[in-house]
Amino acid sequence: MKTLVKIYAIITAVVCIANTVSGQQTAKQAKAAAKSAAVKAKIDAQNYTFKAKYAQPMRGGQRYLTSDYDLRITKDSVIAYLPYFGRVYMTAPLTPEENGIMFTSTKFGYKVEPKKKGGWLITISPANVKYVAKLILDVSPSGTTSLSVSSNYRDVITFTGYMKE
Repeated sequence: MKTLVKIYAIITAVVCIANTVSGQQTAKQAKAAAKSAAVKAKIDAQNYTFKAKYAQPMRGGQRYLTSDYDLRITKDSVIAYLPYFGRVYMTAPLTPEENGIMFTSTKFGYKVEPKKKGGWLITISPANVKYVAKLILDVSPSGTTSLSVSSNYRDVITFTGYMKE
């Protein structure tokens, strides 16, 4: 009889622990699903800001960005305030605005493609910007984002950061 009570107590303890662990995983999954839905809503509304934390030039190592650099997307404009490190294939820019990736565009193409394993690939093609040909954002469901900027006159540069709340 004592053995039967001990076995029952052990089984009860295992079931309680399993329920607690599965409840925690469910809470984490629910939080991740809510975050993913919020990110998707921002992308669909075309109203979000990408905050850059690291820059990875084509030639050279990754750099931590100490200043506040961002890319703001709305339905009617794309505003970029990003640095540039890399090789330029034409004469040096003459004005301070042309040194980095700094522009405001009101004419641009915007295309969103869902990725197979979650997340989105967003391609932005500004039509009225001299030095930028294409911006490609790779957004994860958690909001972590990678931005690749390509140009006809400069090396490609990649930024890593997050989508602002």
